[in-house]
Amino acid sequence: MKRWALLVVGAVVLVGGYLVVRAVELMSTGTATAVLLGIGVLLLVALGAVLVLGEIRLAAGSQRLGERLFAEGFVEEDLPTLPSGRVERDAADALFERRKAEAEASPDDWRSWFRLATSYDAARDPSRGRRAMRRAIELERLTRS
Repeated sequence: MKRWALLVVGAVVLVGGYLVVRAVELMSTGTATAVLLGIGVLLLVALGAVLVLGEIRLAAGSQRLGERLFAEGFVEEDLPTLPSGRVERDAADALFERRKAEAEASPDDWRSWFRLATSYDAARDPSRGRRAMRRAIELERLTRS
């Protein structure tokens, strides 16, 4: 998985670099339209860089927390899967309900938020899973401070 992530980030950097060169070329023409277009391209490249860096930070933080939980003895429970490899919906929903109750019972515990984030993944809700993981990372960072 890390190799694919590095490959994708490398491709994004190459495309971003190419776009920056093209944006500078556009701006050097001196025409108002080309300058504005070049500035727009630079803004899009900057936005893309911020988004990619945010995802890298999220991935690194979640991996660090996962390794820490594993070192503390937590092991993710095996859930029944379909032939496609996806977790059975009823099992994912039951796991989610348990983890949600854990997080509600101890809202300041990063461990419960991490487990909730992984259950969102099993329940096929990645956007909420990311939010829960960001919350877990934030809470863990606060406990280290």
